[in-house]
Order: sequence, then C-alpha cells, then structure tokens
Amino acid sequence: MNIYFSCSITGGREDQAIYHILVEYLLSRGHDVPTAHLADPDILTEDSKIDARAVFERDVAWVRESDMVVAEVSTPSHGVGYEIALAASLNKPVFCCYREGKRVSKMILGNSHPLMQIKSYSTSEEAVALVEQFVSANSEKCKKGIIV
Repeated sequence: MNIYFSCSITGGREDQAIYHILVEYLLSRGHDVPTAHLADPDILTEDSKIDARAVFERDVAWVRESDMVVAEVSTPSHGVGYEIALAASLNKPVFCCYREGKRVSKMILGNSHPLMQIKSYSTSEEAVALVEQFVSANSEKCKKGIIV
C-alpha cells in the first residue's frame, strides 16, 4: 500500500519519537511511505531548503497518489489538517491517532466521514496496534478498488 504519513513539522516536534516508530512500522510491513522523511529529527533543517510552493505541490500529489493517510495529530498543525481534509475529500481512508490526554481540534474529533477513524493511544505499542488494525481493515478494500 502507498500510505501518506502526516505529522506536525513547524507546529512542533514534541512527538517525533512516535512519528519515527509509526513510520518504521509501516516500512517494515512493506508499505510505501513517501513522507517517511517527516519522521527524521532533522526535518526542520531539510524542509527549510525547499520552496513552500514545491512542498505544497509535492505533498498534494502524494496525497492524491496514496491509498490511505495515517496522521499523528497530538501536536496541532495547519498542514496536517489540510492533508486530512484533502484525503477525505478524495474519499481516501484516513486514520488519526493522538496521545491520550492531548487536546485535539473538534474539527478532527467531530469528523464523521465514513472513511475516517480517530483513536487515542497511551503507549507507542498501542499506537502501532491501532495503525496496524486500520491499515489491515482498509488494505483489501483498496486493492479490490472498493475504495478509490
């Protein structure tokens, strides 16, 4: 599966360790993750070298080409919200996870799109298990063309 991983960059990197764990899990299962670099601790330095328009065009293309989106939403981010909305508008399955006890936008929590799931986790192991369940539940549908 081609899975777009979305997480905060300029909004804060407090959750970078869990980003890394989730991306490594997806890659270890053979998924293509074009945004794997977002889990790198040096992404702010790398990202500052790229023009904003180029990032926008690249990331929109990656969302369009993806089978599904996995977003870690513990740290608020305009970009992550945009990517989630774009994926939902394209009828892509979207999984949002966040650390238990974090305040998450009601625009995310209240979203009732049928292909969107939002779950909290308390440990990295639980986060991985939730992502695994989501990807597994949606992979066959994507392969069969039930979900475009």
